[in-house]
Amino acid sequence: MIRRLLAWAGVSTLPRRCLALFAAVAVAAAFAALVGLRSVLVPPAPEALRSLVIRLAVVVALTAVAVLARLRVRIGSRTLNVGWGEAALIVGLWLVPAGWLPTAMLAGATLGGLLLAVVSDRRPPVHWLYMITAFGLSAAAAVLVARSIAETHAAPLSPHVAAALAAGAVTHIVCTGTLVAGALAVENLGGFWSVLLGALRSTPLMAVGNVVLGLVVVALDQIDRAWLVVVPFALWLLHQTYAHRLRADQEDRTWEAFAAVTGGLNQLDERGVADAGLRGALALFPARHAELEVRRQDGARRRYRLDGDDRIVEQELAPGQAAEADGESVVRALAVNGQPVGDLRLGLAGGQQLADRERLVLSAFGDALAAALHDAATHRELRIMAARSSYEAVHDPLTGLLNRSALLAKGDTALRMLERDANVALLLLDINQFKEVNDTLGHAAGDQLLVTTAARLSGQARPGELLARLGGDEFALLLTALPRMGQLPALPERPTALPQALRRARQLADQLAAPTEVAGVTLSVEASIGVVVAPAGGADMTELLRRADIAMYQAKEGGGAVAWYDSARDAASTDQLALLAEMREALAAPDQIVLLLQPAVDLSTGEPTGVEALVRWRHPRRGMLGPGDFVRAVEGSELLAPFTRYVIDQALRVNAEWAAEGIEVPIAVNLSARSLLDPRLPAEIAELLRRHRVPSHRLVMEITETVVMSELEVIDEVLAGLRAMGVRLAVDDFGTGYSSLTFLTRISVDELKVDRTFVAKMADSAQAAAIVRTTVELARELGLRVVAEGVETADQRSALAALGCSAAQGYHFFKPMPADKVGAVLRSLVDSASARIYPLRADGA
Repeated sequence: MIRRLLAWAGVSTLPRRCLALFAAVAVAAAFAALVGLRSVLVPPAPEALRSLVIRLAVVVALTAVAVLARLRVRIGSRTLNVGWGEAALIVGLWLVPAGWLPTAMLAGATLGGLLLAVVSDRRPPVHWLYMITAFGLSAAAAVLVARSIAETHAAPLSPHVAAALAAGAVTHIVCTGTLVAGALAVENLGGFWSVLLGALRSTPLMAVGNVVLGLVVVALDQIDRAWLVVVPFALWLLHQTYAHRLRADQEDRTWEAFAAVTGGLNQLDERGVADAGLRGALALFPARHAELEVRRQDGARRRYRLDGDDRIVEQELAPGQAAEADGESVVRALAVNGQPVGDLRLGLAGGQQLADRERLVLSAFGDALAAALHDAATHRELRIMAARSSYEAVHDPLTGLLNRSALLAKGDTALRMLERDANVALLLLDINQFKEVNDTLGHAAGDQLLVTTAARLSGQARPGELLARLGGDEFALLLTALPRMGQLPALPERPTALPQALRRARQLADQLAAPTEVAGVTLSVEASIGVVVAPAGGADMTELLRRADIAMYQAKEGGGAVAWYDSARDAASTDQLALLAEMREALAAPDQIVLLLQPAVDLSTGEPTGVEALVRWRHPRRGMLGPGDFVRAVEGSELLAPFTRYVIDQALRVNAEWAAEGIEVPIAVNLSARSLLDPRLPAEIAELLRRHRVPSHRLVMEITETVVMSELEVIDEVLAGLRAMGVRLAVDDFGTGYSSLTFLTRISVDELKVDRTFVAKMADSAQAAAIVRTTVELARELGLRVVAEGVETADQRSALAALGCSAAQGYHFFKPMPADKVGAVLRSLVDSASARIYPLRADGA
């Protein structure tokens, strides 16, 4: 019974420090009333007593009316009541002896509070009791201040008396505000100074009106009581004026706070939106606490709660777990386009209710919060997709190991970080008879064997080493911390680090040979491992892979598990010197290094968008050689610079001939990554452009994504020089590099060329189609043109057009052709500008 009574009174919900303050104020108010009564214990004469009773009744009635005629002011999360108590106080100071006034005003405040509690106010009784006792205690303080200035009871109104009455009213205002602010601060519903200053700042006009009204009533009572009949009308008029003014001020503050709060919702993560939303809710509405339940697209739910202690509490909700019931809560469902994203729950401060305007604000705030949560969820999904795409771009989807492109990029980075003479080793592993496993047990068994092999290799890899699956049944392990060992003599073909690398290779072979069960069959995996050891500054990853591949095939041919690279058996290296000598002669000859040209066409109009120059070597002894037969050797020699100038010169000469015939189509030339290390390149290209009178925008330099993996400033300077000249940049084989997005944030380009492998796999691979679609959308967002390479069928062309790809090149349109034939083709395309493109050969030929 007692617990129910305490709960009804609101005592059980208050902290102890708050109850202590309430009790202290109540005791102080009672003590002040008793002291006041004690000062007037001498009974007055019967006539004076009758007059005193009437005057006391008038003060009680005026105080009750002052409490009833309240106005509400929002301060923080609480709504405060502001009445006409100071006017009643001034009248009471003049009507009754000072000792009776605290008791009379306590009685009037109690009467008014009870009427409000019955009619409209639902606050717990303990709150009303505190407000009544605070009112009475403030009245006692006002009496002391007024009496210290002048005797006010039945005194003729003079400036001195008026000052005493006004001082008492001001004291009452300050004391009441201080007691209310203290209670809210103790109850954790607002800071003391913020509430006090907010209350005083919100009601200056009403405070002045209270004092003036009280003094006017006293003056009229002394001059002619008949004039008092106009006081109720004046009071009503002032009350309406103050109410309108307070509503306007409150609305201005509310919408200013709303703008600030909704602006703070522009966060990129859910936690940030929840934090801003909950703090904004407590700033906008009279709530003790705010709670936000977020419903994610995957069905998960998370609850965020903010109490008065300014600390956000997070909780992951179990399926079916409901929110805690709270009879004083207001719930706003949050949705975007009819899709629920969560709920906002406000725990209103004791007995408070939202006004109609506050409900409108809550509706608008809920919409803004829902939109912010939806945007944060979308951004979260995009981050997850980007992280997944970045991960998939550099990892093998079956084993989770690095893929070939990632090994090349990360390996080259690791080599650059080492001392040039530090030894590194690359181990290239190939599973023997893997095809037989696929043919006999099925591809699922083959995949299981690859996963098992990857797991065993991962168990043997040490920190700092790079392990990758290159494709098929090939794996590679890069060792970057080889100790110098002297077990073997330091011969050129057997460096000092070789024994350690060979030992690791044999350990891997032994580990893989341990029996394992695949598709119910026990197998022992045998592998051939090629080992190459070299100084970190002596070769890049591509060269190390080439040498390791030679060693691996030597292991297969020799029947052993492990073999090391022997340069004496490397036919490519013995032929390289002769090839470079012949290249010097070719650059001096007029007809050996030739260009084959392949147009790219607009998929909408059929017009030519550019021509790619493909270099060929018409070797007098070896026949027609493609770039793969000689470009790598040239890139590793001092011939790279003259070779690059020669190719660009030939391309600009052809472009100038087209311009003379009225065909202004850009020409693209592939640029080696090593060429960007030459700071003289922009000046040399500028000289060639001037010589052939070709505008810089008609020259396109195609670079690969691996260009930006280097941290060398010279590369950035060369690219910046080319951009400053107006030369266009295109990204060749886009999507195959280590980090395409990182590339685009570092280098400003004009065109993306989708690698032919993605175009070829579009019909059968969802991943390849997604990469092409993403590339087209990314280019559209960045204002870049997309050219698809290697288009060979009409279906591929239709699919690319449907995706919004702007241009394409490949055998479906034109095969590479000599310079003397491409001019006529370009003229035909420019003249016709037809949407139909007739390939030079049938599809599938």
